[in-house]
Amino acid sequence: MEGRIRYCVGIDWASDKHDVCVVEADGSVRDDFVVAHTADGLADLVRRLERLAQRGALAISIERPSGLLVDTLVEAGHTVVPIHPNALKATRPRYAAATGKSDPGDAYILADVLRTDGHRFRSLRPPSDHTKALRAAVRTRDDLVATRVALANQLRSLLETFWAGASAIFADVDSPIALAFLDRYPTPDSAARLGPKRLERFLKTHAYSGRRSPQTLLERLRSAPRAHAAELERETKGHLVRSLVRVLSPLVVQIRQLDGLIAALLAQHPDGAIIQSFPRSGTINAAQILAELGDDRLRFPTFQQLAAEAGVAPVTYASGKHKGVACRFACNKRLRRALTTWADNSRHSHPWAFAVYRSARRRGCKHPHAIRILARSWLRVLWRCWNDHTPYDIHNHGRARPFLEKPPITPSAAA
Repeated sequence: MEGRIRYCVGIDWASDKHDVCVVEADGSVRDDFVVAHTADGLADLVRRLERLAQRGALAISIERPSGLLVDTLVEAGHTVVPIHPNALKATRPRYAAATGKSDPGDAYILADVLRTDGHRFRSLRPPSDHTKALRAAVRTRDDLVATRVALANQLRSLLETFWAGASAIFADVDSPIALAFLDRYPTPDSAARLGPKRLERFLKTHAYSGRRSPQTLLERLRSAPRAHAAELERETKGHLVRSLVRVLSPLVVQIRQLDGLIAALLAQHPDGAIIQSFPRSGTINAAQILAELGDDRLRFPTFQQLAAEAGVAPVTYASGKHKGVACRFACNKRLRRALTTWADNSRHSHPWAFAVYRSARRRGCKHPHAIRILARSWLRVLWRCWNDHTPYDIHNHGRARPFLEKPPITPSAAA
């Protein structure tokens, strides 16, 4: 810690209250108290810290890098140092042989670890308003998509039990046209008189954009296996189908609206053009990457730190003659999912990305491992462009230039 820091404060976060411990430079406890997670409680915390010392004379450690409590402390001008819960757990044996845990004890450990090992941690730098807005929109959309997938799987599983054709007539059971069809025809009995002309009118009414004729769709509907369900069972399951459809339909609409909001936020972000300049990054995927990457260049001073945070760098275990390499699980999983999705898409159009992926596969790497290798290779380029505030240009990408003269990748070759 810097010499001007007089007090180290540890805060154990909880949903309804926070334990606070203040440690002096020699390790003695100056004060400990509890504040409620309310407007008055957080205001009291800020007042007590200001009475204790000037803002630059104390540093605060907490297990969370975000949240209302963190925002309050940062807004008050205090130095906030997030300490990962795994790091806190690993330090507990330094203070007691027993495995017990308490909130006041964790607050003290957080403060004392900051006092002794503060140089190992980086203080929190709040993201810009552009990044906060983009991150909130992207994460909300990702959560809604996960909910949509779960509900669609539940709907598909229900249809398989009594009307498999309804889940196969259209490509996706949660597409707008499929949901409209299931709302109109929730049971086999309701579609008993459905013919090509009636189906054609239905498709025109709902602006069907697929390339399948009504006759082809009817063949899909009729050729699926038929379940031997009684009338009461069919009627009950039809009600369940309608219930799931009427939950899914507005969800699909809201996700589509969020797509437009995210596209607008990405266009306004200062780094949006940099991320979108990479091949096959798209709009939503680029927003997912940028939302987790942020705009604080000091957060990742080296490419290796970013690769570890993104979970695309392996973990090495070495002791004596034994050495092993394993996948990294402690990472920002949202960032890893965004990067690996982009890497997987890029190999279908970018010759250098395809060569990196193919080389990894020829060495015996399975598909997920090869994608992580490609994502790490891409991340090195992205980190440099991000730090230089420069969009990607394949002509400035030294390792990719030899592939410029090669023929384009065909879908069969990239598979």
